Amino acid sequence: DNLDEDTLLEALFFGQDAVKPILELQDKLRLAIGKEKRPDPVIEVDTELKARVEEIAREPLIRALSKVEKLPRYAALDKVSEEICEQLAGEYEGREKEIKEFIGEMKYHLVRSWILKNERLDKRDTTTVRPIESEVGLLPRVHGSALFTRGETQAIVTATLGFGMDNQKLDLITGQEFRNFMLHYNFPPFSVGEARMMRGPGRREIGHGHLAHRALSKVLPSKEEFPYVIRVVSEITESNGSSSMATVCGGSLSLMDAGVPIKAPVAGIAMGLIKEGDEIAILSDILGDEDHLGDMDFKVAGTEDGVTALQM
Repeated sequence: DNLDEDTLLEALFFGQDAVKPILELQDKLRLAIGKEKRPDPVIEVDTELKARVEEIAREPLIRALSKVEKLPRYAALDKVSEEICEQLAGEYEGREKEIKEFIGEMKYHLVRSWILKNERLDKRDTTTVRPIESEVGLLPRVHGSALFTRGETQAIVTATLGFGMDNQKLDLITGQEFRNFMLHYNFPPFSVGEARMMRGPGRREIGHGHLAHRALSKVLPSKEEFPYVIRVVSEITESNGSSSMATVCGGSLSLMDAGVPIKAPVAGIAMGLIKEGDEIAILSDILGDEDHLGDMDFKVAGTEDGVTALQM
């Protein structure tokens, strides 16, 4: 609820302390039952094949990963994978899956080692946010609209106002509830260069939509101040890292464009973490690859004065 960072940090440590007795109880339960942990499966690795792949794939892989834009980089990585498989087909026929796994492992370690040296895939340092562009009032038939672009992540967000029975009716276990603010997040396959069936909302759409809903709901006016039903819809047109936070930024802009008297503008980016032994890199505004190859992402949205939503 627009909480200052010091109070929020205190609350996180309070929650960490509160969970410790539960962990101790779980340990006692494990000791009482006395079951041994299941051993990890032993995976045989062909060290000769791995060394061969590393020898011939390293330079092409570095060249492919050096491409700054996401789709050309993915295309170059696929080409490297195909070429290495073809090159080793005579010696290691039928083992393409293993070869691709070794290449994937090399990519994982290369990217992480670069980031720990403050060299990211798109040549930024760890604290720089990608270039941001925004525009409002681009759609004529909705009350408010915004186009928000951060690097290769883009969202078209609309705000539409209603009245009376336009609100959302929820049948909950505790009874009926009427919601005057709705936020829907759509992630079409073309936003990541894919073609697949368009079905109902999945866990991504529900989770990201809920995060953005929480971020924006904290700055909305009361029903007495603004007696309208508000529906915000975010259409992700391109995605390469934190489209949920693009939805928050675009949503804030579209609400202001629609004339909703919000208490303060809300914005957010996704943070990332890479940890190897004692080496740590904390990243601002992560790319999709940094999310996939990293250890954690942490999304924080808020106003100038405080935090309205976070997700770890």
